[in-house]
Amino acid sequence: MVKPLTRSAAPAASRAAALGHAVRGLGVLLREPNARIHVLTALCVTGLGLWLRLEASDWCVLLLAMALVLGAEALNTAIELVVDLVQPEWHSLARDAKDVAAAGVLICSLAAAVVGGWVFLPRLWVLI
Repeated sequence: MVKPLTRSAAPAASRAAALGHAVRGLGVLLREPNARIHVLTALCVTGLGLWLRLEASDWCVLLLAMALVLGAEALNTAIELVVDLVQPEWHSLARDAKDVAAAGVLICSLAAAVVGGWVFLPRLWVLI
C-alpha cells in the first residue's frame, strides 16, 4: 500500500533556510570588487535599455547575458574561496584552478559584450 503524501513544516523550513543561505551568498558575492563592477555594468545596461525603450525580446537576451556573467562571477568566487580554504599556500594547481575560473568569467563577459553590441549598436547608430 502506498502512503499518502503529507506536507510537513520541515521541508518548508528547509527551503526557507536554503533561501537564507542563498541571500547570504549574494552578500558575500557583492563584497567582491569584480562582482560590484558587473552589477554596476548591469545597471548601466538596464538604464540604457530603458532610455532606448527596448522590446521584450531584447530585454530577454540582455537579462540572460547579465545573469550569465553574474552567475559565472559567483562560481568564480566560490571556487576561489574553496581553493584558498584547502590550499592556503601557493601551489601551481591552485593557481590554475583560480585562473580557469576567472577565464570562465572572461568568456561569459565577452559573450555578454557581443550581445550588448548586437542589441544596442543599431539603435545607437540611428541616433548619431
